[in-house]
Order: sequence, then structure tokens, then C-alpha cells
Amino acid sequence: MDAAKAEKPAFDWKRLVFMLLGVSLFTLVYFAPPWPDAIDPMGEHFVLSREGKGAIAIFLLAGTWWVFEVVPIGVTSLAIGVLQAMFHVRDAKTAFKDFMDPSVLFIFASIMIGLVFTKTGLTKRLAYKMLMVVGEKTSRIYLGVFIVTAALTHIMAHTAVAATIYPLLIAIYGLYGEGDKPTKFGKGLFMGMAFVAGAGSIVTLLGAARGAVALGFYTEIVNKDVSFFELSYYMAPIGWIMVFLLWGFFMVFMKPEKDRIPGLREKASELNSRLGGLTRQEIMAAVIVGGVIMLMSLRSFVPALGAIDKTALILCSSIAFYVFKILDLKDLEEIPWNIILLFAGAMSIGFCLWETGAAKWLAVNWLGMFEEAPGFLFIMGIAFFVMMMTNFIMNVAAIAISLPVALVIAPYLGVAPEVILYSSLVVAGMPFLLLVGSAPNAIAYDSGQFTTGEFFGYGIPASILLMVVVAIAVVVIWPIMGMPIYVQ
Repeated sequence: MDAAKAEKPAFDWKRLVFMLLGVSLFTLVYFAPPWPDAIDPMGEHFVLSREGKGAIAIFLLAGTWWVFEVVPIGVTSLAIGVLQAMFHVRDAKTAFKDFMDPSVLFIFASIMIGLVFTKTGLTKRLAYKMLMVVGEKTSRIYLGVFIVTAALTHIMAHTAVAATIYPLLIAIYGLYGEGDKPTKFGKGLFMGMAFVAGAGSIVTLLGAARGAVALGFYTEIVNKDVSFFELSYYMAPIGWIMVFLLWGFFMVFMKPEKDRIPGLREKASELNSRLGGLTRQEIMAAVIVGGVIMLMSLRSFVPALGAIDKTALILCSSIAFYVFKILDLKDLEEIPWNIILLFAGAMSIGFCLWETGAAKWLAVNWLGMFEEAPGFLFIMGIAFFVMMMTNFIMNVAAIAISLPVALVIAPYLGVAPEVILYSSLVVAGMPFLLLVGSAPNAIAYDSGQFTTGEFFGYGIPASILLMVVVAIAVVVIWPIMGMPIYVQ
């Protein structure tokens, strides 16, 4: 009897407090009296409707529950749809339709690719080859993983890269000798992969959809085109500076417990030789994935392919895996639906903030604070706003709500539109605070090496580092490269 009492788990007061905090924030905002209009520099008023206020209330509840993980993150996402329907923020059909948005299915297909790489053995083969090159030092393993991840995001979507690299990291971590137990090395390996996937994805238009969306707004408002290579010219130094700074960051904050893994190179070589030659399934998987990646990469250069949605293309690989019997029904049941639901909810709250006008109201209010500020502070204020918004909603949406407003205000402060565009794109690619900020964050979380609270905690200094790099780019790097920062 005493033993049974001793084994009874203590009540989780911390969980209850943060659960009630989220509910309290929702209640306070939703039932508050109407808030004042936001007014832009042209004098246009933006009313925050009852639905808009409801969207902000749901946004605060979801953010609190996600950070402190009071319930599984996928369940919080379900609450986003339920609250929209129950409180008439948006109708149920609209709110839940976002749960099957093409972006969510893109993430599903990306995870399937990672599953195939693991099942066929391609992951282990790649991991062993890489370890034979980088050697036994854990610091070099960090660096090797980060460079490979960042480089791949130049030619394919960072979601697909994260899904491809993730099983490779699982194989590498398996040789660390700690089983599934969370370690500093494990945290740095998986969290670092997510961070550098974002850093690498800003360099070309192929890394994510946000670049194309931003250039569309920029061309429409400024009436000036930006070429594929011009964007890469200005973004490459910043992206790669962040990659190497993040390596240093993780070596400081998550220095591996072991300086080296003795005999790792020999062990990797031995395990690689045991794999033998490439199997039929490995070859088929590589051909299917390689073909889809090539087609997605060519969309930016071949008009006919540009007309085909990227989600449809990548889902072709999922179908092909079953057509050629690389996967079966049992594999489908192993998909981490918690992660899929996380992104489904993120899409729903993002569209909710956008469609109700709440996002625009927030953007106009924030940027209006910098209307009389020096140009540099205005640029940094925009960057900070985009960085925060992209942690809570899709980075495409963060760009869509802030860039048009910023480009309208910029001429009044003598700020060139180019620096607004590029600084916004830099921070939009690197959401280091919340899992919902990008698919690589959520994919890394599936490793079980870190909690959402740990991710948020380490994300704060990483975000400060990002803002410092943006400031240096604005003051030093971009002017040297010929980018106009201010206009007369």
C-alpha cells in the first residue's frame, strides 16, 4: 500500500498554470471591448473586427500551449480549428480546410521521403560515408552536418532537405553510444540542422516559397524586378555567415559531452562495407527522389514546369513509393501525425490572422511606431516584426502582411526599398523560437532530443544573434556590395 502511494505521480501544477494562462489570455482578449483602429502613414484606418480580435485571442492561446507543451502539439493545433468554429471567428469549413492545405501535404510528402531513405538503407549508407570523411571529432560532425544541410537548401526546399537529413542524423546519433537518451550532442545535432536549414534556404529562390512571394510584392509596389542571381548575390554572404556562427553557437551552448567518438571512422567504414552494393529498392528510391527534386528545382527556370504545383510534384514521389512497393501500409501508420497536425494548425491560424485582418492591424500598429524613427531603427523594427511573426505563422504570411506596409512607409524615412526586401527575407527564413515557424523545426523535434521549452529557450540567444547579423549587413556588408540603404 505504501509502495503504491510512493509511486503515485505528483500533480503537475506547472502544466495546469500554463494551460490556464493560455485560456486566460484567450478570454481577456476575446471578451475585451473593441480596440482602437490602426492608422497607416497615408491616413487609412484599419479596424480590428470582432473576428480579428478572436484570431489574436486564439493566436495567444495556441502560442502559450505550444511553447509550454501543456498538451501534445498536434492537439493544440486541433484546438485552433475548434475555437475558430465555436466562437464564430471563421466558419468550420474554412477553418478545417486549412488543415489539408497544399503546404501541409508538402510536409507529409517530405516526411515520406525521409521514411523511404531510412527503410531502404540509403540513410545509413550516406551517414557512414559522411562519417568516414569528417572523422571522430564531434565538433567536425556538427560542422559537416551543418554544411551539407545548408548546401542542399540552395537547390531544394528546406522542408525536403530536413526530411532527407533527419534519418541520416538518427543513424549518426546511433553511433554516439547513448541510445535514445537526450544529450547535448543530440540537441545540437537536430536543433542545429533545423536552424541551418533556415539559414541556407535564404540564399536562393529554391530554398522556400517566401522568396518568390516577397519578390512579387516588391515588383508590384516598387516596379522593379530582382533576378534569381541578384537575390543570391546579396543573400549568400548572410546565409553562410549564419551557418558558421550557428556552428559556433552550438559548440558554446550545446558542446558535446564527448570530444570525439574513438574508432568512429573505422566503425563507420566497417558498417558501410557490411551494407554491400546498392539494392534495387535503394536505386529506385534514389531515382524517384532525385527526379522529383530535379523537377522542383527546374520550376524556376522552365515556364511549363512552373505551372505545376510543387506539392503535386512531391506527392508523385509518395505515390511512386507504393506503386513500386518500396513502402507498404504499415509504413503509412508510422508517419508522425503529431508533426503533421502541428503544421496543419499553424496554417489555419496563419490564414485566420490574415483573412480576419488581424495580421494587417498588428503590422500597421507596429510599423507605425517607427514612422518618425531614424532609417536604421525602422529597418531593424521591420526585421524584428517579421522575425516574430514568422515564428507564429507561415513565413510567407509574415512577408505578405509586413512587406507591403513597410515599402509604403520606407520612402517617408529615406530608406531604400532594397534593404527592406532583403532584411525581411533574412529573418523570415530563420524562426528560431517556435516549432511552428518552419517545417525543419518540427521535423527535428520528432527526434525527442529536446522539448518545445528548450527550443524556445535556446532560440532567444540565436534570434538575438540573427538580429545582430542583420544590423551588420545593413551597416557594413550590403553597402560594400553595392546595395543602396538610403535614398535622398
